[in-house]
Amino acid sequence: MERAQAGDGVAFAQLYAAYCDTVYRYVYFRVGSKATAEDLTSEVFTRAFQRLHTFTWRGRDVGAWLVTIARNLVADHFTSARFRLEVTTGELLDSDEVERSPEDVTVESFRNKTLAEALNRLPTRMRQVAWLWALGTPTAHIAQQLGISPSTARVHLFQARQRLAADPLLILTATPAKS
Repeated sequence: MERAQAGDGVAFAQLYAAYCDTVYRYVYFRVGSKATAEDLTSEVFTRAFQRLHTFTWRGRDVGAWLVTIARNLVADHFTSARFRLEVTTGELLDSDEVERSPEDVTVESFRNKTLAEALNRLPTRMRQVAWLWALGTPTAHIAQQLGISPSTARVHLFQARQRLAADPLLILTATPAKS
Protein backbone atom coordinates (compact mmCIF):
# COMPACT_ATOMS: atom_id res chain seq x y z
CA MET A 1 0.00 0.00 0.00
CA GLU A 2 2.85 2.38 0.80
CA ARG A 3 4.35 1.82 -2.66
CA ALA A 4 0.95 2.42 -4.29
CA GLN A 5 0.55 5.63 -2.31
CA ALA A 6 3.99 6.71 -3.53
CA GLY A 7 2.75 6.39 -7.12
CA ASP A 8 3.90 2.87 -7.97
CA GLY A 9 1.36 1.63 -10.56
CA VAL A 10 2.62 -1.95 -10.31
CA ALA A 11 1.94 -1.92 -6.57
CA PHE A 12 -1.64 -0.74 -7.18
CA ALA A 13 -2.05 -3.47 -9.82
CA GLN A 14 -0.95 -5.99 -7.17
CA LEU A 15 -3.58 -4.62 -4.76
CA TYR A 16 -6.16 -4.93 -7.52
CA ALA A 17 -5.15 -8.52 -8.26
CA ALA A 18 -5.22 -9.43 -4.57
CA TYR A 19 -8.62 -7.92 -3.77
CA CYS A 20 -10.63 -7.79 -7.02
CA ASP A 21 -12.36 -11.14 -6.47
CA THR A 22 -13.23 -10.32 -2.87
CA VAL A 23 -14.73 -6.95 -3.80
CA TYR A 24 -16.61 -8.42 -6.78
CA ARG A 25 -18.13 -11.23 -4.68
CA TYR A 26 -19.15 -8.71 -2.00
CA VAL A 27 -20.86 -6.48 -4.56
CA TYR A 28 -22.41 -9.29 -6.61
CA PHE A 29 -23.94 -10.89 -3.51
CA ARG A 30 -25.68 -7.62 -2.78
CA VAL A 31 -26.78 -6.48 -6.25
CA GLY A 32 -27.40 -9.88 -7.90
CA SER A 33 -26.42 -8.71 -11.39
CA LYS A 34 -23.12 -9.56 -13.06
CA ALA A 35 -23.02 -6.40 -15.16
CA THR A 36 -23.83 -4.10 -12.24
CA ALA A 37 -21.36 -5.92 -9.99
CA GLU A 38 -18.63 -5.50 -12.61
CA ASP A 39 -19.42 -1.80 -12.98
CA LEU A 40 -19.46 -1.19 -9.24
CA THR A 41 -16.27 -3.21 -8.69
CA SER A 42 -14.56 -1.09 -11.32
CA GLU A 43 -15.80 2.05 -9.59
CA VAL A 44 -14.48 0.79 -6.22
CA PHE A 45 -10.96 0.55 -7.58
CA THR A 46 -11.28 3.87 -9.42
CA ARG A 47 -12.26 5.58 -6.18
CA ALA A 48 -9.58 3.74 -4.24
CA PHE A 49 -6.95 4.92 -6.72
CA GLN A 50 -8.22 8.48 -6.51
CA ARG A 51 -8.18 8.36 -2.70
CA LEU A 52 -4.96 6.46 -2.04
CA HIS A 53 -3.62 9.46 -0.17
CA THR A 54 -6.51 9.26 2.34
CA PHE A 55 -5.72 5.70 3.43
CA THR A 56 -4.06 5.46 6.84
CA TRP A 57 -2.97 2.19 8.41
CA ARG A 58 -5.12 1.30 11.44
CA GLY A 59 -4.08 -2.31 11.83
CA ARG A 60 -6.76 -3.54 9.44
CA ASP A 61 -6.35 -5.20 6.09
CA VAL A 62 -6.49 -3.04 2.96
CA GLY A 63 -9.38 -5.24 1.88
CA ALA A 64 -11.50 -3.79 4.69
CA TRP A 65 -10.98 -0.31 3.25
CA LEU A 66 -11.93 -1.51 -0.24
CA VAL A 67 -15.04 -3.32 1.04
CA THR A 68 -16.06 -0.14 2.88
CA ILE A 69 -15.86 1.74 -0.41
CA ALA A 70 -17.88 -1.07 -2.04
CA ARG A 71 -20.50 -0.98 0.72
CA ASN A 72 -20.96 2.77 0.21
CA LEU A 73 -21.23 2.38 -3.56
CA VAL A 74 -23.81 -0.40 -3.24
CA ALA A 75 -25.85 1.76 -0.86
CA ASP A 76 -25.62 4.69 -3.28
CA HIS A 77 -26.63 2.41 -6.13
CA PHE A 78 -29.84 1.30 -4.42
CA THR A 79 -30.80 4.78 -3.26
CA SER A 80 -30.29 6.41 -6.65
CA ALA A 81 -33.33 7.06 -8.81
CA ARG A 82 -31.37 5.68 -11.75
CA PHE A 83 -31.41 2.20 -10.13
CA ARG A 84 -35.16 2.00 -10.48
CA LEU A 85 -35.04 2.95 -14.16
CA GLU A 86 -31.93 1.28 -15.51
CA VAL A 87 -31.64 -2.02 -17.34
CA THR A 88 -28.04 -2.89 -18.10
CA THR A 89 -26.94 -4.26 -21.45
CA GLY A 90 -25.83 -7.43 -19.68
CA GLU A 91 -29.33 -7.92 -18.31
CA LEU A 92 -30.79 -7.45 -21.78
CA LEU A 93 -28.39 -10.02 -23.21
CA ASP A 94 -29.20 -12.44 -20.38
CA SER A 95 -32.95 -11.85 -20.60
CA ASP A 96 -33.45 -14.78 -22.97
CA GLU A 97 -32.08 -17.14 -20.34
CA VAL A 98 -34.62 -18.97 -18.23
CA GLU A 99 -34.61 -17.83 -14.62
CA ARG A 100 -33.67 -20.75 -12.41
CA SER A 101 -35.56 -21.31 -9.20
CA PRO A 102 -33.71 -21.53 -5.88
CA GLU A 103 -34.69 -25.21 -5.78
CA ASP A 104 -33.03 -25.85 -9.16
CA VAL A 105 -29.87 -24.06 -8.03
CA THR A 106 -29.80 -26.12 -4.81
CA VAL A 107 -30.32 -29.41 -6.64
CA GLU A 108 -27.57 -28.57 -9.14
CA SER A 109 -25.23 -27.63 -6.30
CA PHE A 110 -25.99 -30.95 -4.57
CA ARG A 111 -25.35 -32.85 -7.81
CA ASN A 112 -22.05 -31.04 -8.33
CA LYS A 113 -20.98 -31.78 -4.76
CA THR A 114 -21.96 -35.44 -5.15
CA LEU A 115 -20.01 -35.66 -8.42
CA ALA A 116 -16.93 -34.09 -6.80
CA GLU A 117 -17.16 -36.57 -3.93
CA ALA A 118 -17.50 -39.48 -6.38
CA LEU A 119 -14.46 -38.26 -8.30
CA ASN A 120 -12.50 -38.08 -5.06
CA ARG A 121 -13.38 -41.74 -4.33
CA LEU A 122 -11.63 -42.88 -7.53
CA PRO A 123 -8.10 -44.29 -7.34
CA THR A 124 -5.47 -41.54 -7.42
CA ARG A 125 -4.29 -41.81 -11.04
CA MET A 126 -7.82 -42.28 -12.35
CA ARG A 127 -8.96 -39.25 -10.32
CA GLN A 128 -6.10 -37.11 -11.66
CA VAL A 129 -6.92 -38.00 -15.26
CA ALA A 130 -10.66 -37.42 -14.73
CA TRP A 131 -10.17 -34.02 -13.05
CA LEU A 132 -7.77 -32.81 -15.73
CA TRP A 133 -10.12 -34.00 -18.46
CA ALA A 134 -13.08 -32.30 -16.75
CA LEU A 135 -11.08 -29.06 -16.75
CA GLY A 136 -10.77 -29.34 -20.53
CA THR A 137 -7.23 -30.67 -20.77
CA PRO A 138 -6.69 -32.84 -23.88
CA THR A 139 -5.68 -36.43 -23.13
CA ALA A 140 -2.28 -35.92 -24.83
CA HIS A 141 -1.51 -33.10 -22.39
CA ILE A 142 -2.83 -35.12 -19.46
CA ALA A 143 -0.49 -37.96 -20.40
CA GLN A 144 2.44 -35.57 -20.66
CA GLN A 145 1.65 -33.91 -17.31
CA LEU A 146 1.30 -37.22 -15.50
CA GLY A 147 4.20 -38.94 -17.27
CA ILE A 148 2.07 -41.70 -18.79
CA SER A 149 1.29 -42.70 -22.36
CA PRO A 150 -1.75 -41.17 -24.09
CA SER A 151 -3.34 -44.62 -24.38
CA THR A 152 -2.94 -45.15 -20.61
CA ALA A 153 -4.58 -41.76 -20.01
CA ARG A 154 -7.51 -42.77 -22.25
CA VAL A 155 -7.85 -46.11 -20.40
CA HIS A 156 -7.90 -44.32 -17.01
CA LEU A 157 -10.51 -41.90 -18.35
CA PHE A 158 -12.65 -44.76 -19.70
CA GLN A 159 -12.44 -46.61 -16.36
CA ALA A 160 -13.26 -43.44 -14.44
CA ARG A 161 -16.36 -42.89 -16.56
CA GLN A 162 -17.46 -46.50 -15.99
CA ARG A 163 -17.04 -46.22 -12.23
CA LEU A 164 -18.84 -42.88 -12.09
CA ALA A 165 -21.71 -44.26 -14.19
CA ALA A 166 -22.06 -47.13 -11.70
CA ASP A 167 -21.77 -44.96 -8.56
CA PRO A 168 -25.06 -45.42 -6.63
CA LEU A 169 -25.06 -41.87 -5.20
CA LEU A 170 -24.61 -40.35 -8.64
CA ILE A 171 -27.38 -42.54 -10.02
CA LEU A 172 -29.71 -41.29 -7.27
CA THR A 173 -28.93 -37.60 -7.87
CA ALA A 174 -29.19 -37.98 -11.65
CA THR A 175 -32.71 -39.40 -11.43
CA PRO A 176 -35.26 -36.56 -11.69
CA ALA A 177 -37.66 -36.25 -8.77
CA LYS A 178 -41.18 -37.55 -9.41
CA SER A 179 -43.99 -35.15 -8.63
